[in-house]
Amino acid sequence: MQAKEPKYLRKRIHLIDGFDLGVANRTGTYVIEEEQLTLIETGPSPSVPYIKKGLKRLGYSLDQVNYLIVTHVHLDHAGGAGLLLQECPNATVVVHPRGARHLADPSRLVAGARQVYQEKFDPLFDPVIAIPEDRLLVKGDGDTLTIGPDCRLEFLDTPGHAKHHFSIYDPISHGMFTGDTVGIHYKLLADDGIDFFLPTTSPNHFNPDAMNRSIERIRKRSLDRLYFGHFGMTANVEEALCQVEEWLPIFVEEGKQSAVREEGPDALANRLLSRIKAHLRQLNVADNHSVYQVLELDMQVCAQGIVDYLWKQRKVAD
Repeated sequence: MQAKEPKYLRKRIHLIDGFDLGVANRTGTYVIEEEQLTLIETGPSPSVPYIKKGLKRLGYSLDQVNYLIVTHVHLDHAGGAGLLLQECPNATVVVHPRGARHLADPSRLVAGARQVYQEKFDPLFDPVIAIPEDRLLVKGDGDTLTIGPDCRLEFLDTPGHAKHHFSIYDPISHGMFTGDTVGIHYKLLADDGIDFFLPTTSPNHFNPDAMNRSIERIRKRSLDRLYFGHFGMTANVEEALCQVEEWLPIFVEEGKQSAVREEGPDALANRLLSRIKAHLRQLNVADNHSVYQVLELDMQVCAQGIVDYLWKQRKVAD
């Protein structure tokens, strides 16, 4: 599969498609052209060749990269950081305080992801390479990073999807790089003129209350743009936030109904997918649309996170 030209988003921000899952418009790496060349998200290791080709097309060499920022340490966002860093001699990886130890020693991340993805793990994520601690830069809530004479990025602690998650505010575009906190933007549908957003509830830190608080915190910024890890930018900020807020209780309620029936994650994934298909049919999306290739895997992962969350809630109640 050939890497496409990086997509120009707003003057100085570009998006390189990493072809995560072997699918276009799924997961990407943002390139911010400032005095300190900055990348946000690396995706998994199989995406690294696309990042390298994309940077070359933009006219940059790997030794010009100064910062690799990962919104959180899930492998589809940060799994390739160690591999890419090996070829970026002047780069530092910027990470949430709760995520740094997992990049330095990714063994627990790998073990957890293997449980979720099972036999799909190797083609999706291998290899996952540890990052030396002296090449990690931790940024907590309210911290900043100056990458240009007029650009000071700001980091906001935004849990809900993961405890080791921050979002990054860019003052020049008045936009926020949100990783997975405010969900997924299905670019495959956006190309058909349908703006569709869903929460992503993967294990093992999913917490709907924390996610709602993070969404509201981002809303209060009155942003012009959201930059999603999956995938691309939207200027329809309020629509995106509202859709995720509307679907979040539906996901949790379907999880509760599934639990009453003593169903497992696979059955819950099917329940979620059925609700989504019914909604998309009303928007004239065909059942054989290519977006379902991604949605099926997303719902499998989301279901596992919901089951894990509800199990923890019951354990606390007991």
